[in-house]
Amino acid sequence: MENNHITVIAELGTNHLGDLDKARNMIAAAAKAGADMIKFQWVIAGEILHPRVGMVPLPGGSVSLYERFKELERPKEFYIELKRIVEEEFHLGFLCTPFGVESAKMLAEIGAKSFKIASPELNHYPLIKTCAGYKLPLYMSLGVSHIRDIELALEHVDRNNTTLLHCVTAYPAAPEDYNLRQLPHLSKLFGTSIGVSDHTKDPYLVPILAMTQGATVVEKHMCLSHSDDGLDDPIALEPDAFASMVEMIRMAEVYPEAAFAQLAYDYGMERLEAVLGTGFKCLAPSEEQNYGRTNRSICALFDLEAGTVLTVDNTSLLRVEKELQPGLHPCHYDTVLGRTLKKAVRAGDGITWDQL
Repeated sequence: MENNHITVIAELGTNHLGDLDKARNMIAAAAKAGADMIKFQWVIAGEILHPRVGMVPLPGGSVSLYERFKELERPKEFYIELKRIVEEEFHLGFLCTPFGVESAKMLAEIGAKSFKIASPELNHYPLIKTCAGYKLPLYMSLGVSHIRDIELALEHVDRNNTTLLHCVTAYPAAPEDYNLRQLPHLSKLFGTSIGVSDHTKDPYLVPILAMTQGATVVEKHMCLSHSDDGLDDPIALEPDAFASMVEMIRMAEVYPEAAFAQLAYDYGMERLEAVLGTGFKCLAPSEEQNYGRTNRSICALFDLEAGTVLTVDNTSLLRVEKELQPGLHPCHYDTVLGRTLKKAVRAGDGITWDQL
């Protein structure tokens, strides 16, 4: 573990629920807790999901996932103000995740200094190309991915300007699923900086052990209270826990052996070994059923009859999640465009070779 400053990203996502006052309070809490960067998500529902995507369970009952995202849409002015608060009032780094080309372009228009690609968008090549085209630092999460997925994504970016964030796309993720020994292998294989996006509920295990494996960035969800209604609030750290995590990270920067010894004392070496894992890159057990569903695939925007010619106007790269049928990998998009359907496809479902 090298004695370097670790960039700590407080992922606030959409947990502000579109309320600027709540967002300001969250930014203030993250700043007080010691975060270096504050991250949000620029949500345009149609860039992410089809309206038929299905329901999501929330404390108040199940709601349409698409409608939930629609409720979180905000105009450009909202993000301009978020950026101003983060940069001018708290003098921290502003980071935001776009989910499609439109939101990426608007982020660039408001003066974003970097971009974050979320794990499900690792195969959204039009988005990645758009972000990389601005020649700004790029953070890319690697949840629910294989080595080949990472290789394909990196074909479109400047690796010298890219930080890969190892991630497990589960909410919450088990620390034992993180297999952190793969970090130095990924960094060497792809020639990039490496970090971790931690979806576990534990404040210390993954961040500190990731540092022993060369992580230069730690991203962690933060909320004001687990009782709030944000999509990620149940798995996020509350401010006091986030501050404790940052304190431990800062100690580990200066006294790495002492930090590791403290973890070994608190958790036991057997558990630390389980979290460090084998170093072999593969899907975590908690991710296996989501591969191809949480990621993007080629989908029909409308009910398409047999004989329909596929175009950018009647197809898109979407997440199908749990209820819709997944389609072809986005690497085939250019091949699929212009082809004719021989079978009907329902709106929202993926398009497959046997339908062409």
